[in-house]
Amino acid sequence: MDFRGVQTFDGKAVYVMSSGEGEQSRIYKSADGGSTWEMQYSDKRKSFFVDALACADERHCFALSDPVEGKFLLLSTTDGTHWKELPREQMPAALPQEGAFAASNSSLLLYGKSDLYFATGGPRARVFHSPDLGQTWTVSDTPILSGKPSQGIFSIVRAGEMVVVVGGDYSEPSRGEKTAAYSTDEGKSWHLAEELPKGDRSGVDTFDAGFVAVGPNGAETSRDGIHWVGIDSPNLNAVTFISGKGWGVGAKGLAAEFVDQTEYTKESATP
Repeated sequence: MDFRGVQTFDGKAVYVMSSGEGEQSRIYKSADGGSTWEMQYSDKRKSFFVDALACADERHCFALSDPVEGKFLLLSTTDGTHWKELPREQMPAALPQEGAFAASNSSLLLYGKSDLYFATGGPRARVFHSPDLGQTWTVSDTPILSGKPSQGIFSIVRAGEMVVVVGGDYSEPSRGEKTAAYSTDEGKSWHLAEELPKGDRSGVDTFDAGFVAVGPNGAETSRDGIHWVGIDSPNLNAVTFISGKGWGVGAKGLAAEFVDQTEYTKESATP
């Protein structure tokens, strides 16, 4: 198994997600902190490929798969046990070779009580948005680098009406072209960031003073989602903030804690 996503709530209920073609994509759950596991969902169709897992609480979760029969597939559970496909009649068709990335378990975003977003790459870098937990959908183009299978959006996050996406080209991690974009209208229209991250960024999250983006050649913070400033950081693949603390993970078991030093250097706008 190639595990790419984990969600936990009280230290006892844990979901993990593996990625891969068909039956290699699986969702497992443990009710005892990982001592025992139950496989809850898989699919034999070869095009089934789970990219991300997001949960509101122990009972309510969503998972995103690459296109199956021409459209992206969303799974959901409302009881923490049984998963089902969401209706796709209102889902816009996927483009040929379009897919989502399982880079950091953050190509899928659950925001508030009703908004779902997911981000794609390949021929174009697009953002799909549902305001009603997957019953209806719209899709919009972004200016993130795209056109090749290795290019597109790798991570999406929202704070208020501001939605931020980061990405690039994972085959050229130091390529700093079109690596971040933002929307000020909940994802309807998009603009390229004015000061960009200096390379492919695979993860982004919010903290109390703005946003943090991480990637295989460094990291940046942004106070507004528009201007990104480099910070001292190891190479990281994913980032998340929990109870006000930021954590990143990278290759070979690397784990890192984010420290915002702004409070110690009041004259500087850069952490």
